[in-house]
Amino acid sequence: MAREGKKLDIWYLINAETDRSMVKLRFYDVSAEEIIEVRDSKYKPYFLIPYPLSEKDEYTVDRILGKVSTIEKQDLFTDKMKTIAKVEIKTPDHIKKFSKMFENVWENEIEFSRGYVYDYGLVFGSQYVLQGNHFRAVSNVPEKEKKKFDRVFAEVKKADPLKYVQLKEFFGLCYQPIPQINPEILGIHGEIDPKRYYLTFMLSRIANLPVPEAYSNRRVSEWIKSMIYTYLRRNNFLIPTSKELRKGEKLKESVPGALTITPKSGIYFNTVVTDFESLYPSCIDSYNLSYETVDCKHEECRDRRISELDHHVCVRRRGFYSVIIGALKDLRIHWFKPLSKNPSTSKHERLLAEALAKLLKLISVSSYGVTVRIHGLASTPLAESITGYGRYALQTAWNMAKEHGLHPTYGDTDSIFLDNPSEEEVKWLVRTVKEKLRLDLAVEKEYSLCVLSEAKKAYFGILKDGTPDIKGLTVIKSNSPEFFLRVFRNCVKELSHVKNLEEYELAKKRIAAIAQKAIKDLRQRRIELKDLEYSVQLYFDPKQKVRLEEALHQPYQCAVQLIDAGVDVSKRDTVLFIKVNPFNYKDKKFTVKPTAHVKGLSEVNVKDYVRNLRTALGQTFNPMNIEFEIRKDKKISDWFGTNR
Repeated sequence: MAREGKKLDIWYLINAETDRSMVKLRFYDVSAEEIIEVRDSKYKPYFLIPYPLSEKDEYTVDRILGKVSTIEKQDLFTDKMKTIAKVEIKTPDHIKKFSKMFENVWENEIEFSRGYVYDYGLVFGSQYVLQGNHFRAVSNVPEKEKKKFDRVFAEVKKADPLKYVQLKEFFGLCYQPIPQINPEILGIHGEIDPKRYYLTFMLSRIANLPVPEAYSNRRVSEWIKSMIYTYLRRNNFLIPTSKELRKGEKLKESVPGALTITPKSGIYFNTVVTDFESLYPSCIDSYNLSYETVDCKHEECRDRRISELDHHVCVRRRGFYSVIIGALKDLRIHWFKPLSKNPSTSKHERLLAEALAKLLKLISVSSYGVTVRIHGLASTPLAESITGYGRYALQTAWNMAKEHGLHPTYGDTDSIFLDNPSEEEVKWLVRTVKEKLRLDLAVEKEYSLCVLSEAKKAYFGILKDGTPDIKGLTVIKSNSPEFFLRVFRNCVKELSHVKNLEEYELAKKRIAAIAQKAIKDLRQRRIELKDLEYSVQLYFDPKQKVRLEEALHQPYQCAVQLIDAGVDVSKRDTVLFIKVNPFNYKDKKFTVKPTAHVKGLSEVNVKDYVRNLRTALGQTFNPMNIEFEIRKDKKISDWFGTNR
């Protein structure tokens, strides 16, 4: 091993690069405030093939001038040691080309310098001291924090020692100091705010990514893949091929998703919304869902399955994926999330803890998605098991609540809405879910008033402080005209201080009047033209759409007119238009014009706007059963239906 620069006490590993056929490590020396480069010419690029070699493999090794040795690796799926042939070649540029000459090959997709970091147990962004020819990691966790960590995770240490080891590893990395380095030295150009700088080093350590890559790489799948490679190499597991992870199955276009329990439409007072804390990561952790544990080969494990799944889960081994994701999840929920709300810590510490908690959440909640389609991570059996246990958890918790006399009104993915529960009832549900499902349930929101529509994923509530919380309703879609949004906001405002049925009945009358006035203003054209404007992004090339389709959707009608007027319009551009009375354009019936082309309100298709407003507001008003004083026994939705 050769290095440039002088030996110093503390070095931070910043990057690893390939320098011809050598590995070049780039460290930052704190004392000298400079980059130190360390080169290793002895480490050779390699891939792994079955041992003993077949005649064909021996011939191929000779042909590529490879050097063969044997190593012992632990098979991930059998948990047994196996002898593997290690084929070293002269230059890393030929790894992919040469490895394709063999029928069975492992670990040929790992970049040369990154493989060096994995093999020597190094972690990017971390501190080291060079002792002889070896790097020794430096730990800086204060004694006070160590003791607190041991208290917080004492149960994990007893019940789940493998996860505890991983937790301790992540924890130690998070508590190392962040060196103050000029971003230009790190290969980061331009201004960088302190929070992003902090998160760059945290991500570099947690996912074991070079610091410049941690700053620029937004692909969470690459983060998770690096974490997996780090764990498996460190524990001497043979990293499975993509085909082995799939267990021979072809990837499906999609897997069954989350459970949504149809809402009981209506108006509810004092609704408590309970959420599973990180449902999919929690299922991965609590139910031991990992590549090697789902559909394991043990006979005694075949009965460990839930009714709706065709897959079983191992009871003999702890899965490595569940260890990694479980550790991330626990560190977020039980350490950094509480720390971000702890008034005894400084505001600066709370902000950093909050930022890190969000980063940990981003990684952990992505742990399901990467198992569906991402090369090198995808596994249909694992993906189906994760969502299957998620559905099982929601349905079981719903049934528990119902059988105990609580009144669940809506369930969606990881949330259960409870109608007017007592504090003791909520505590009972949280406690019972923890005992029977081994999952964390917590109160996420409390609505003084909640309106559930018949549509799934569409509701709104008024929080205790009067703030509206609106989800999925047609009227508040981002492309809705400002007039629609204003009408809806005014309606919701009338509900913001409603606490009981009497106040609600009065608010209904005021809402009815607002809706009635809105319709009247539309019919009499007492509206600014710009407030009727739709804003829609184009998902297809408008020029291609015109050639291929006889009838054009309204956004593309707008795009065609703009193009003809000399405006350059492309895929992903946003177009602004007004709905107008139908007219012929190039032998086609058009119903919109670009906003700039509309000469006045007389062109506006009022009937269309009334119909759209009626549909949008009706989604909300139907369950509220609002009536007008001027039309007794008529719901607002009925009134909207009349052709006045």
